[in-house]
Amino acid sequence: MCGIAVVLGAGAGTQQALFDGMLDSISPRGEVDEVLRADDALLGTARLRIVDREHAVQPWTSGDGRWALCFNGEVFNHGELRARLHAEGRTTRSESDTEVVLETVLAWGEEALLAMRGEFAFALVERDTRRVFLARDPVGVKPLYWAVADGRLHVASEVKALVPLGVAVHEVPPGHCGWAGPGTQPLLHPYLDLYRLGEDQPELTDVEQAAEALRTTLTDAVRIRVDTDLRVGVVLSGGLDSSLTLLLVQRLHPDCVAFTVGAEGSEDLAYARRLTADLGVEHVVVPVRPRELGLRDVREAIRVSELTEYGDIINAVVSQRLFAAVHRAGVKVVLTGDGSDELFGGYAMYRRVPGQDARRLFLHKIGHLSRTELQRVDRTSMGHGVEARVPFLDVEMLDLAMRIPQELKHRDGYEKWIVRHAFADLLPGYVAARHKNPMSHSSGLHERIRLFRPLFPRIYDGYGYRCAAPLQRDFSEVLKDHDYDLDAAAASTPRDLTVAEHARDLAGALRWNLAALVRRPADRAGG
Repeated sequence: MCGIAVVLGAGAGTQQALFDGMLDSISPRGEVDEVLRADDALLGTARLRIVDREHAVQPWTSGDGRWALCFNGEVFNHGELRARLHAEGRTTRSESDTEVVLETVLAWGEEALLAMRGEFAFALVERDTRRVFLARDPVGVKPLYWAVADGRLHVASEVKALVPLGVAVHEVPPGHCGWAGPGTQPLLHPYLDLYRLGEDQPELTDVEQAAEALRTTLTDAVRIRVDTDLRVGVVLSGGLDSSLTLLLVQRLHPDCVAFTVGAEGSEDLAYARRLTADLGVEHVVVPVRPRELGLRDVREAIRVSELTEYGDIINAVVSQRLFAAVHRAGVKVVLTGDGSDELFGGYAMYRRVPGQDARRLFLHKIGHLSRTELQRVDRTSMGHGVEARVPFLDVEMLDLAMRIPQELKHRDGYEKWIVRHAFADLLPGYVAARHKNPMSHSSGLHERIRLFRPLFPRIYDGYGYRCAAPLQRDFSEVLKDHDYDLDAAAASTPRDLTVAEHARDLAGALRWNLAALVRRPADRAGG
């Protein structure tokens, strides 16, 4: 929904050029920049107008002028929370979720965060003291970073806004909140512990009970995310998760459109075209020929995404093309199927760790989504003024998934078996039978982008992103190197690929691309 930029502390008002640069770096996240300036505080947002578009101006100030809020994301149950506020005798001035965030935090403190069903990050500033309360949604769908420089606290939605400070940049972890004084480091703590999801609830070992709970919970997670008068898009790969998302969106919203990116002849385009034709849903295809992707695309994907793992960067190149098309189509809100693989065992690694470690691996992957899959989705969508919503990562879904045992997630040779079973009457057979295939592979674009992998470190360092984290190998590779010993993999020091690893990788990519060049004339001749 927005991008955030905040500078707090003595002399903040003298940092106008720095602040304007921070806003410029996040301006693609919104349609309009809105600011509040004072001698010792600079607050700004790049606002994407979705909820109460005419009135939810930011930074939003409380009725008495004491508090100012910079808010990114959406709280989907804001109507319910507003009704609770009114029942307690509190008044509101708008229909926006922005105001609800401010008023509920003032009324209920940290308990308000547990009452919110949404994807959010915000900074709530007490204007007299310049203290600030920072908070981020439970799984980290929306980003939030901070840094201290020259005695002032700087807060922003993206690392790139803080790189010019020349100091270490820190992430507000998912499910964390806390206070900071002007110019001091925030004291953050978890208000919801991702690593204890479902811990106090009984396992759902009965197949039909688990399936019914999954069907009800996911349907509701989609419902609250399409409660808008805007047209809703769905990122459709034709795989299980995105197809199911489209099926539910079509049932719950009167105006939807699907978007698919890929090379002609790729699995994704074939499956997506078949499904949208069967459903009668408008389908925007974003065709990309592998040879069209070059170093410029890779550089821009790294700049926008700030990602630290190679596989995510490759996927970001593909996502950039996709969300640019969504923006051109005039769609502001899209739903994606991201998160299902992490919750329901879509990756091979889940079947290779020892049985007693399976739950811990699920929790590890969920705990790191904020800097991998979710970071890719957030940056590449918001970088084109599009808000991507992820129903599979609704907090109710998170809790439910951790109560479903591994044997229901992988069964009869299928990953995510319980998802297929729960929606068997809704999913076409060709979708239900399709196995997991990673995004860049199924789009037919992976091997082309892999040519440029040896250049990733230099490009990444050139943007200054090491101030937040180093570029490193994919966790799946680290886990494999440690023979799927989760403790050893998690405790290992992050490292980049070696020269030898890059060389082997490049050799494989070259072989594939040279073979593709040979195939292309043959294909044309045969046609």
